[in-house]
Amino acid sequence: MTTVTQPEGRSFRLSMLIYDSRYRSATIQIVALIGFLLLIGWLVSNTAQNLATLGKSVGFGFLGEPAGYDINQRLLDYDSRDTHARAGLIGLLNTLLVAVAGCVLATIVGVIVGVLRLSNNWLVARLMTVYVEMFRNVPVLLWIVFSMAILIETLPPPSAFRGDEPSASMLVGDSVALTNRGIYVPEPLFGRVDEEGNALSWRQGLGDVHLFGDSWIRFDVSLELIVILATLIAGIMVSGLIKTRADRIQNATGLRPTTWYWRAGVIIVPTAIVLWLMGFYLGKPELRGFNFGGGTHLRNSFIALWLALSLYTAAFIAEIVRGGILAISKGQTEAAAALGIRPRRIMSLVILPQALRVIIPPLISQYLNLTKNSSLAIAVGYMDLTGTLMGITLNQTGRELEAVMMTMLIYLGISLLISAGMNVYNNSVKLKER
Repeated sequence: MTTVTQPEGRSFRLSMLIYDSRYRSATIQIVALIGFLLLIGWLVSNTAQNLATLGKSVGFGFLGEPAGYDINQRLLDYDSRDTHARAGLIGLLNTLLVAVAGCVLATIVGVIVGVLRLSNNWLVARLMTVYVEMFRNVPVLLWIVFSMAILIETLPPPSAFRGDEPSASMLVGDSVALTNRGIYVPEPLFGRVDEEGNALSWRQGLGDVHLFGDSWIRFDVSLELIVILATLIAGIMVSGLIKTRADRIQNATGLRPTTWYWRAGVIIVPTAIVLWLMGFYLGKPELRGFNFGGGTHLRNSFIALWLALSLYTAAFIAEIVRGGILAISKGQTEAAAALGIRPRRIMSLVILPQALRVIIPPLISQYLNLTKNSSLAIAVGYMDLTGTLMGITLNQTGRELEAVMMTMLIYLGISLLISAGMNVYNNSVKLKER
């Protein structure tokens, strides 16, 4: 019987950190990490030393000081006596408003244009090509300024709506006014009242809930909105139960019952009843003096920024959609057509769902670009995060480092949230392998 002995292990030596393949990779990474930390430490130390030389200290106490400036477009209550923190919050909400609205419109337009670029109609396909090439080859800043100029120069002033024979008229049953100061649309209200605040009917509003007192993050939540959302959520849940029941019947019998009217009814009917009980009505804008009053005022700065960012980004999304569709095998279309499915249904039911796996990853980048490009809002006077925190607040307080750091971190947080949300959706539509 032969005994095999293992060779005696060699003792560890420092040279092995470089010459031994087992340790070399870890050594390089540790050295790189130490070098990076030293660089960060040097930057922080150098910055602190320069601030000390200038007699400045890093601090965020300026956020509690009165801002002293107005913000024309806002989603929450705000006046010039509020703090810089409150002004930054209003700017952040304005940024999120443009980003969300822009992503929605850009996606809709981009998908339509991307599909039409593949149309067999020569004229339609070429028109969509002109749109894509025109928008994506001109800087977005120029489109923002151009959109603002069109709104100001082409729309009539409020005075054009005055008089016995006005030169301009309101639209949609005298409820929408397009002016060079912005667009006035009806405002959803609850509980009809007269000018003195007295209820005109037994249906009265429920009021608001005041959250966070008088702090800079304070806001009011409408009880009517809470009730409506609760009703909608309950209706959607019941609609889901109806769908589940229909799926179960289809799996058992092969026949699917018609449920669309039940699913629509459990959402629409309860919501309509709740709106009627709370006295819902639309407050239309009215010409008062030299301007319109009442309703919701959408300023030209917001509209120009929203349209320009949306149409600019839609040109890139269209190319992403077109590439995703072309990535799907032509045999998928032929197989669906052989089953008698109409071309439009083939695109919506067969091609696009598969193309999403190719479209989503680059689409995330376009959403991030649109959100970051919203910082160009200052060009048309729209007070977003850059215009408030990085603009007037920075100039008034002289806190350049703090303002820049906070703005960078906020944009970083928004981008990471968008990426995380889209990645979750991307994982839900990708192929599930066994």
